Amino acid sequence: MSNKIKVKVENLNLYYGENHALKDVSMDIQENAVTAFIGPSGCGKSTFLKTLNRMNDLVDCVRIDGKVLLDGEDIYDPGVDTTNLRKKVGMVFQQPNPFPMSIYDNIAYGPRVHGIRDKKKLDQIVEESLRGAAIFDEVKDRLKKSAMGLSGGQQQRICIARALAVQPEVLLMDEPTSALDPISTAKIEELMEDLKKKYTVIVVTHNMQQATRVSDQTAFFLVGEMVEFGDTKQIFSYPQDKRTEDYITGRFG
Repeated sequence: MSNKIKVKVENLNLYYGENHALKDVSMDIQENAVTAFIGPSGCGKSTFLKTLNRMNDLVDCVRIDGKVLLDGEDIYDPGVDTTNLRKKVGMVFQQPNPFPMSIYDNIAYGPRVHGIRDKKKLDQIVEESLRGAAIFDEVKDRLKKSAMGLSGGQQQRICIARALAVQPEVLLMDEPTSALDPISTAKIEELMEDLKKKYTVIVVTHNMQQATRVSDQTAFFLVGEMVEFGDTKQIFSYPQDKRTEDYITGRFG
């Protein structure tokens, strides 16, 4: 885990119309680490995740104030190109969502959008991305076949490979294992450990045990507030806040 701060959030507030959904959130997210956001349903953790690549821009009636700094640059500055931002800050969703096209074309889609046409270069990107998502050996003989024919766990790793293909710096994962079986979940968790060597990984999870297994830092959210944030081992060893303790004992789970 690097000591460098990759993402710095300062006094972030988010409103859906009159609803104050995120309340004065501040945190420093370290480079080359896995940071987990955890808390009960509706507490704001997925909403907060989407502020980190401005996915909430796509929702009506959203207002955001405060700062989100990526390598010191405010991503909410009016001059920021959101297409370029989302290339740097990739996203993997809760449900696997491969495009209805071949495995190869799923992975090559992003690089093609960003202007890469050379087949040799695309072949290299596809292979490296599939290897990065630990699925190349499983699909190398069926790259021209539809990604829709894969299992749910394989589809999710294809979606991770698709995100890696545009060479992001940060990878956001919104409950990436909640729709998967235990074996596929274990593979994704192992993959997170490898991914942090090259990327900054931020994952939303409902699963307390998963947070302890995969993350270096954990943030607890409750009713739109971040109630605790710090080193995962320390947080789970020494609950410092009564609200956090209530969640750990299942009162809010």
